Amino acid sequence: MSMRMQELEVAVKRYPSESAAERSDWAKRLFDIVAALIGFALVSPILLITAAAIKLEDPRGPVLFSQTRIGKNGKTFKMYKFRSMVTNAEQLFERLAAQSDVSGAMFKMKDDPRITKVGKFIRRTSIDELPQFWNVLRGDMSIVGPRPPLPREVTAYRERDFQRLTVVPGCTGLWQVSGRSSVGFEEMVELDLQYIRRRSFWFDMVIIVRTVRLLFGSRNAF
Repeated sequence: MSMRMQELEVAVKRYPSESAAERSDWAKRLFDIVAALIGFALVSPILLITAAAIKLEDPRGPVLFSQTRIGKNGKTFKMYKFRSMVTNAEQLFERLAAQSDVSGAMFKMKDDPRITKVGKFIRRTSIDELPQFWNVLRGDMSIVGPRPPLPREVTAYRERDFQRLTVVPGCTGLWQVSGRSSVGFEEMVELDLQYIRRRSFWFDMVIIVRTVRLLFGSRNAF
């Protein structure tokens, strides 16, 4: 284990999850499994059509894109998405790193030249996120929770930011339904901490309903 990951684990342990919320984690896990299975069944035609569209646009590139993310208590995992960028997107990142459209330890670029034509559509509609149902089934992610950060983002965290890593990250969350990419890093952290303090089954339901309403045609998704 790297020294950085050891430091991360120590920092996360300073902010233990509330016991009441921990006691309900089994129910949240059960809901996640059922919801992910139902989700896969409902969107299976969209998954097939999207995979075909990605292959038609770029026959040599993969359909899925995996990326290392940081989960609960600093655990790393591979998060899956439909590939929405060119195959050498990670290599091109260094040239674009200074052009982020949001502040703080997070990179978002509205007119990112690495995004493909199909990628623009599946990002705007959040279809690119659908493979994360697999992460939910594996237990890496929950349906609702803070956005799982990249390792490079965590290296820039301040002490307060580590509180985001005290719960299982989610496919959607309070940040995503409160402005998404138009919200800066500091605002995102505050929204995630609000969620952690208020998290409950019914609060998750509210966020899921708001997510469904925003799923198609969100102007803030990039």
